[in-house]
Amino acid sequence: MHYRSAMQLAAFAFDYDGTLATDGCVEPATLDALTRLKAAGLRLLLVTGRELPELQSVFAQHAIFDAIVAENGGLLFQPGMHEERILAAAPPATLLQALQRRRVPLSVGRSILATWKPHESEVLAAIRECGLEWQIIFNKHSVMCLPPGVNKASGLTAALETLQLSPLNVLAVGDAENDHAMLQLCGYRAAVANAIETLRREADIVTRADHGAGVVELIERFLADPPRGITAAVRRHDVVIGRDGEARTAVLPPDETVLIAGSAEADRPRLMRLLIERGIEHGFQLCLIDPDGHFGSVAGVTVLGDAHSVPGLSQAQGLLQEPRTQLALNLRGVDSDARPRLLTLITAMLEALYRQRARPHWLLIDEAEQMLPAASQTAPLGVPGKLPGTVLVSSRPEALAPQALERVRIVIALGAEAAQTVSAFCRALQLPLPSLPAQAPAQGQAWYWARGAEGDAQALRLVQLDEPSQLQQGERAGRRYTALA
Repeated sequence: MHYRSAMQLAAFAFDYDGTLATDGCVEPATLDALTRLKAAGLRLLLVTGRELPELQSVFAQHAIFDAIVAENGGLLFQPGMHEERILAAAPPATLLQALQRRRVPLSVGRSILATWKPHESEVLAAIRECGLEWQIIFNKHSVMCLPPGVNKASGLTAALETLQLSPLNVLAVGDAENDHAMLQLCGYRAAVANAIETLRREADIVTRADHGAGVVELIERFLADPPRGITAAVRRHDVVIGRDGEARTAVLPPDETVLIAGSAEADRPRLMRLLIERGIEHGFQLCLIDPDGHFGSVAGVTVLGDAHSVPGLSQAQGLLQEPRTQLALNLRGVDSDARPRLLTLITAMLEALYRQRARPHWLLIDEAEQMLPAASQTAPLGVPGKLPGTVLVSSRPEALAPQALERVRIVIALGAEAAQTVSAFCRALQLPLPSLPAQAPAQGQAWYWARGAEGDAQALRLVQLDEPSQLQQGERAGRRYTALA
């Protein structure tokens, strides 16, 4: 199936020279596009090798950016707060002296030493002479010298932490060697037409136009279709859950609604744990609704609530402000009759956070028939609306509210009663029954049906918990699998 789903973008991170700017200047059309992008609610970040005073002198409108990473990752500046933060060590005096002895022309910043080709050999010799670990980074004809580990990715990480954004929700745009690290950090990657060949090969999108005109092209494309115009074709954020007999891969895209149905004995807990572990590994932020307290032992997950206390929503909201927090809300202490109404409050809180931060990336609701029961009058209010990936887990999908089932696009049926599961789902929504495999899923197997796709339910071998993930296998780097039709 060709999915048009994609994660929401929360921010754009731009290189300056060669990307936003031509010959050091930003054209009025580019600035206008940036203004419209910010008005649409996107955060703007500038990530440059230039020193901050130099940038401010050539780009008077720099305050349009929410954060500026200067000196190729060595300095963070927030224009709205007039606040600078040094992110790296100052150049050692011994290194400066060694370069001066070699008559290397230098620009000296808070952390960066900058020159140009062909002086890289003298810089390298000076580093060796001083016995330092400093690194050389190229930016086309420019040569930058920085402390170890300092690059555009490290600087952008500091900026995103300050803004409480996940790099998965950022589109990075660049043109040169020093932009590789920034693009690798971010969930989506673009290169302008004048970019070096290696960066263009790495990018998800290469613009037709160069420099600032290419930036305008990207922004126009995004504003024409904000949820998908930039990101829909990128499939490396899909999570692989199994493969069929022809080695085609079954995936969960990052913003689809998925139903996992089957008894607790039919691989359901193991599949849930797989999704949680792979989601955390990928960098997703997860929120787990846990009516029966099943997820308290999952490594890396913070649990609120227990059999004697109700999780506080204000505390949950505070924890989720940090992108790396994985949160489980244990509802064992909540009366069953009150659970649907509580889910209404939880989803309202999550939707507000999603509008601000484009996360959490996944919402997983275990025992979903308890939270979204067909008989409850409040169930429709709790159906997640403006959220990304939602996984509903249930032993009885027919007991779920039709409003919740209507959002489901992928059904994963487990166990001996898989046929009854798919049939019950189709009856609830008055859908024609797809063609089903001849054999019910055995242990370690499932049926996978992408609703609306060409083709019918497919039998899968589920990925094992200890099986190498698509990240370890390199599939995250590109679209290296053949998805089920």
